[in-house]
Amino acid sequence: METARATLLAGNTDRLRRLERDLHDGTQARLVALAITLSLAEDALEPAAGPDVARLRSLLGRARGQTDDTITELRRLTRGIHPVALDGGLGEALPGLAAASPVPVAVRLDLPERPAQAVEQALYFCAAELLTNVAKHSGARSAELTVTSASDGRVRMTVRDDGVGGAACGTGTGTGAGSGTGAGSGTGLTGLAERLAAVDGVLGVDSPRGGPTVITAELPSRL
Repeated sequence: METARATLLAGNTDRLRRLERDLHDGTQARLVALAITLSLAEDALEPAAGPDVARLRSLLGRARGQTDDTITELRRLTRGIHPVALDGGLGEALPGLAAASPVPVAVRLDLPERPAQAVEQALYFCAAELLTNVAKHSGARSAELTVTSASDGRVRMTVRDDGVGGAACGTGTGTGAGSGTGAGSGTGLTGLAERLAAVDGVLGVDSPRGGPTVITAELPSRL
């Protein structure tokens, strides 16, 4: 458990360093460029013979584009800190993930109350990677996403697909839901197991060749 928490802490530290670098080298640079463009636009208003309308329009168009780029960059960065989809809880976020999947996903949620924030984030990122891998690697025609709350204070999430199966932790070669070849973080099922272990959770994989694949994440609702 201590190893899992250390792994998560190291990962979070790396993400914060990348965020700091992106803010410094990316977003900050975009804002500086925007300020310069607006200063040039102000200069274009000052000639004694009247404003240089053509130049002013060009500069304002550039400023508008730089503003749009900066907003897009900020949205990307904030999603890496806390997914906006989770603002309304898993009850809103998980159906959104399912709706975006090219493989039809049936969703069943039974969560009388919201879990702790770290638990919500772990479940959300786990569901996102599993559904991505269902679409990319399983060959499935349909999938199911179920999240239920047990009487013992634990939350269980299950992703099931009717694909070809063969997913397994640590192999990096499975083709079912959440196989090690999945996109995103690239850590596959092993990475998901480590993320869950850091919040006292466990990952179960049942994926015989030929399918179906059933992957279960179980963790406490409160830490």
